[in-house]
Amino acid sequence: MKDKRILYVSSEVVPYLPENDISSTSFEAPKSINAAGGQTRIFMPRFGNINERRHQLHEVIRLSGMNLVINDLDMPLIIKVASIPKERMQVYFIDNEDYFKRKATYSDEDGALFEDNDERAIFFAKGVIETVKKLNWSPDIIHVHGWLASLLPMYLRHYYGNEPLFSESKIITSIYSQGFEGSLDTEMHKKVLFDGIEDDAVKYLENPTHDNLLKVAIDNSDGLVYGSEEISEDLKAYTEKMNVPILPYRKKEELSNAFQTFYLKDILNEEED
Repeated sequence: MKDKRILYVSSEVVPYLPENDISSTSFEAPKSINAAGGQTRIFMPRFGNINERRHQLHEVIRLSGMNLVINDLDMPLIIKVASIPKERMQVYFIDNEDYFKRKATYSDEDGALFEDNDERAIFFAKGVIETVKKLNWSPDIIHVHGWLASLLPMYLRHYYGNEPLFSESKIITSIYSQGFEGSLDTEMHKKVLFDGIEDDAVKYLENPTHDNLLKVAIDNSDGLVYGSEEISEDLKAYTEKMNVPILPYRKKEELSNAFQTFYLKDILNEEED
């Protein structure tokens, strides 16, 4: 993996949020790539329940200050950064007062999904891509984890499709069992159509359930990973119809070698180091 550039885009990362399949894999995978001589960048949302003082987050002024248009509204993009202790890994946090200040991740204290989760997902996808552009860092692979990050593959293919920085980048989506019941805002597809993305690319967003969000990511990926031991039968059947490499579920102790082999041989078509 020497000098390969891997961009990890995740809704959750340890140690900033509690441990689960998504957050632990989003830590273990870049850790193993760094150890193998690769270069990594990690992006996640700056949820309000992340303790900024404890984790020493600080704003990066040169990357902040941009406005992203979400459903015809200008939303300021704030970028914060922190280093994972002892790991020489930087994590970039996508922040915005309206979307991420509340002291929770996806739902309120009664378990009801936040009404603007759809706009938060759009903002996160655009924010990551615009920040990577500012960094002028061209990834060999972009690996997406978690449903809040699931719009990124579509935006890369259909909104930033002519962006030279990503012209050679391969996209991988990991599929997990963690999701949500019900659906996001039923107007979600219209907010994405506002960005000039074609109707066919957003058809699943007309009913934005967890599985349908993942289908949008799957449709725009070069490879897929089963990140949980059990995933929905609907998603499993959908992925098996795709003509892309699939990495079956691997236990934590097997992840390092499995990911490196998958990245190099199956996605980049290169021999292992």
